[in-house]
Amino acid sequence: MHGAWPILLALGIALAEPVSRWLAAASWTERDPVGALILWQAIGLAGGLSLLGAGVTFGLAPLGDGLLAAGDAIFDGQLRDLGLVHDVVLAVTLLVAAWLLGVLALITTRTVRARRKHRDLLDVLATPWPSASGAHVLDHPVPVAYCLPGPRSRLVVSAGAVTTLAQSELDAVLAHERAHLRERHDLVVLPFVAWGATARWVPGIRAAQHAVARLIEMRADDVAAGEAGSAELAGALRSVAGGAEAAALTRFSASMGERLLRIESPPEPRPRPARFAVRCAAVALVVVPTLLLL
Repeated sequence: MHGAWPILLALGIALAEPVSRWLAAASWTERDPVGALILWQAIGLAGGLSLLGAGVTFGLAPLGDGLLAAGDAIFDGQLRDLGLVHDVVLAVTLLVAAWLLGVLALITTRTVRARRKHRDLLDVLATPWPSASGAHVLDHPVPVAYCLPGPRSRLVVSAGAVTTLAQSELDAVLAHERAHLRERHDLVVLPFVAWGATARWVPGIRAAQHAVARLIEMRADDVAAGEAGSAELAGALRSVAGGAEAAALTRFSASMGERLLRIESPPEPRPRPARFAVRCAAVALVVVPTLLLL
């Protein structure tokens, strides 16, 4: 354990700052949004494990080499005085962990409450749309479409969108929003929102928020373009541009101009070996700190 905590600390710091900024600026992510999102999830999990694990392993170092050894020592009744420095580091680590979990719980609670109120309001103001399963029409002249994630999700289009868009364009917009709901992009974004709320002064974490928000829009655009066509999706987004940006899952979402450029001139998909390597790297990022902790 004496050699594990410096490695964990260095790995956690690297993932939180230079690695996050590098990945946020990488151009290949537009060619493989799914792989990039998987890698971002791994970076977030591995970074948290590494930083908190460094504090725990250092704090418990006098009990043995590794958490398993420390656990065995405690179980066998061999718990002894860790020393002031180890006690302080362990206490601070546990407080930070509690703070992070508390912020995540608070943000989740607020989000769920806000969505419940929004859903209740929609149930009063919107009417089911027979032409699209699960969709509701909101009587509003501005063309807009959005989704409300959650166990009782809602897919909403305005009356302005229904009258303005062609059927093929409506299908494209609905396919985009259904992709958000089906793949639970709201849950993908949530941990990064919590990280940003606790460490907004770290440039790498701010970059991560922007990057993840952009990638989920790219992913939903790719699904919609594949199901309904790129031209139809681009035309629909031009009509609902203002409303779509206002109703995005996060305020960090990609600009409409950037999205339209990518839809109309889609990048070449990455080769299969490169995509496979990204997913292997994501698995390795989680496995390495886990093994170091144990």
